[in-house]
This record gives sequence, C-alpha cells and structure tokens, in this order.
Amino acid sequence: MEHNEHKHSHNEHDHGHHHHDHTITTLSTAFVVGTLLNLAFVIVEGGAGFFANSMGLLSDAGHNLSDTVSLFVAWIAFKMTSVTANKRFTYGYSKSTILASLLNASLLLIAIGMIVVESIRKFSDPQPINSDTIIWVAAVGIVINFATALFFIKDRKKDLNVNGAFLHMAMDALVSLGVVVSGVVIKYTGWVVIDPIIGLVVAAVIFVSTWNLLKESVRLSLDGVPEAIDLDEIEKNILALNGVASIHHIHVWALGTSANAMTVHVALDDIRESEKLKIKLRKLLEHNGISHATIETEPKDYVCSSQCCSQGHKE
Repeated sequence: MEHNEHKHSHNEHDHGHHHHDHTITTLSTAFVVGTLLNLAFVIVEGGAGFFANSMGLLSDAGHNLSDTVSLFVAWIAFKMTSVTANKRFTYGYSKSTILASLLNASLLLIAIGMIVVESIRKFSDPQPINSDTIIWVAAVGIVINFATALFFIKDRKKDLNVNGAFLHMAMDALVSLGVVVSGVVIKYTGWVVIDPIIGLVVAAVIFVSTWNLLKESVRLSLDGVPEAIDLDEIEKNILALNGVASIHHIHVWALGTSANAMTVHVALDDIRESEKLKIKLRKLLEHNGISHATIETEPKDYVCSSQCCSQGHKE
C-alpha cells in the first residue's frame, strides 16, 4: 500500500514537473519573441521621433526600450530557474527572478526621470512637429505592444515577472494610443504644446504601473510575505484542523516570483497522529500558494522559548 502511494505521489510530481518545464519553455519563447519585436520597433520609433521632433514618440521609444531591456532580463532570469540546485545554491537560482523584477522597476524609474526632464525642456522651447509621422508610427506601436501583451496574458497570474511584462506591454499600447491622439490634435489644431504634455502623461502612466512592481520586488527581496499570501487565513485554517493544538515559528517567503516556501512548528494533541496531519497540512498549504513546506510537529505541552516565536492557539 505504501509503495503504491509513493508511486502515485511520484507520478503526480513527475507530471507537475513536465507541466512546469512546458510553461518555462513557452514563456521563454514569449520573452524572446517579445524582446526582438519590441527592440526592432524601438529603433524605428526612436529614429522617427528624432526626425519628427516629437517628444511623444521619443518618450514612448524610451519607455519601450526600458520594457525591452526588462523583457530580456526577465528571460535570463527564467533561464536561470531551470539550472539545477547545488551545494552552494540549495534552492537553485529561482530567486534571480526577484532580482530581475527589482532591476526592471529601477530601469523604469530612470526612464521616468529622463522623460520628465526632456518634456519640461520642450515647454520652454516648442518646435514644429511632423504629425503624420507621429500618428502612423504610434499606431504601429499599438499593434506591436498589444500583440506582445497577449503572449503573457495566460500566465500573468502565476509569476511577478510575467505579470510585470503583461502590464508593461498593455500600458505601452495605451501610451501609444495617447501619442496617436496627440498627433491628430497637432495635425488639425497646430497645438504643439500637446507633445510635451503627452510626454508627462507617459511618465505618470509608467510610474503608476511601476510602483506596485517596485514595492512587491523590494518586499520579496527582503524575504517578506508575498502579497498574494494571506498569512492570517493560513494560520486560521491550520488551527481548524482536528488534532492541532497550536502553531508557532511561522515563516513564509518567496523562492522566486512564482514559488513560495514556509516553515512552521505545529503542536499536536496526539503526537502519534503526526504523519497523517502533515499530509493534510501539505495539501492545505499547496491550496494556499505554498509549494515548499517544512513542517515540524511536537507535543502540545511544548513551550517555545524563542522571542521570535509567533504563536497561534485554538480558542
């Protein structure tokens, strides 16, 4: 019986492993195609913005360039997650995805500063702008950014970097739409001041889309509890299990942008039920987004002497 259970468990793990590998391969392809597609467009848009004297196009090109670098960095991070763990890096390199996410957010903040400075300069030195070039190039940008966003829409809820890539590309499409509108306004009214205004709007949009990414990246870098994890709910569910007297030494952190780990000490009414409760606990934790759990069980009369011991007891 135990042998069959072990075999079944192994088959489930093997199936999950192959599914994970397939997801990594699919996302890797999406990152590569998205990076190349956007790099080509950045070159075209940057050149067009320079010759059309458009701050809207140049700021959008700068935004797209930062996102292209972000896609490339995220792709490198994903490749590193497939590197086998070793004695120096026992969790492997999956946490490199968090560093990539932090770098992406930092690059976007730099892009915001550059766009704001140049837009303000344009207010004091307005110049004639080629509106037709703005309209057509930005329209192409809408198509490319929207198409790239679709590459990541399926897996955006599974990983911080994937969600970041989706949000960036979706925002890029909206920004490009704004640039098209500015081109139309300039074409029919001659109001060239709309160009630096669009540049500042682009900067504001980037900041809004970047803030949550930056905040969560910093939190995960400091081994904080991931935003998607409700620790109070997990504690309540563990304490609701029959046989659990109390819990303490609870620590939750991210192994990467798509996997979470947890350690917990569980005091039991009957220590002989330890293995059965561990099986229930692992299923409970997996359902709550914890894929790697280290569970230590002990008798209910155990006294925690550590000051960092966060305890939960049944009422």
